[in-house]
Amino acid sequence: MADEHPVTLTSGSPDTVLPALAPDIAEALASAGRQPAERRKAAVAEVAARWPDCLQAWAALAAIAQDPVEQYAYARTGYHRGLDALRASGWRGSGLVRWRYPENRGFLRSLRALGLAAGAIGETGEEQRCATFLRQLDPGWTEPPVDDGRPG
Repeated sequence: MADEHPVTLTSGSPDTVLPALAPDIAEALASAGRQPAERRKAAVAEVAARWPDCLQAWAALAAIAQDPVEQYAYARTGYHRGLDALRASGWRGSGLVRWRYPENRGFLRSLRALGLAAGAIGETGEEQRCATFLRQLDPGWTEPPVDDGRPG
């Protein structure tokens, strides 16, 4: 008799990939990113205000901000909204969330920015937790290029 419930053997943790941005949000964010530097922050903030679940907008705001406390606030918002999005996508506190999937980059950029901003304000414990968490989420993590605040 054939087994009706085959066992699938896998190794390692499963990857979680966040949903892609809706086309209208992606276009609004791309348009904001094309703004001149002096207008870009306001344009990205408009996207974040209209679509507060847009992790890429929070990550971009953290990169654009000049003040470390402001960077920290934007990054923490993106990080917490990202955790909510990951849980909604089936992540239960373990498993991989890799940079190689563009959909995950808003969350990972926010987490990285949170660590950098924490270090800038002297919160070294949080800086280390963020660095460790990045490597747990993506064991192949390497620092991406300097974030210029352009969404993506």
